[in-house]
Amino acid sequence: MRVGLLRAVGVATAAYGIAVTARPQLLAKPSGLVDEAGRTAPHTRTSLRPLAWRDAASGIALALAPEGAALRTAAWVRIAADLGDAALLGTTLPARTRGKAVAVSVGWGALSLAALCGRRSG
Repeated sequence: MRVGLLRAVGVATAAYGIAVTARPQLLAKPSGLVDEAGRTAPHTRTSLRPLAWRDAASGIALALAPEGAALRTAAWVRIAADLGDAALLGTTLPARTRGKAVAVSVGWGALSLAALCGRRSG
């Protein structure tokens, strides 16, 4: 397990989740969930905030969990969330943004999986 990489993924995920919780348009715009003027509808902001908070919470868990079973569990939760996002966003987002959203979700999940399965260097 590459603990440092898992912790870095956790910090990045938590920071992004907190940012999107405060400003849902950070996720809405690249996902194509804005109107023609680039505005995010109130119901879309409301729907994105729990998703962002989940990312913040799982990122904090990954960053702070004690090494061992707790850290492995936090990593698997993060991986499941990323792969679930890829599956759900890949079937529901507008076609013009779908591929990018799936690639980002799979990429973060793959990074966490590589860190979880990788051997510690040094």
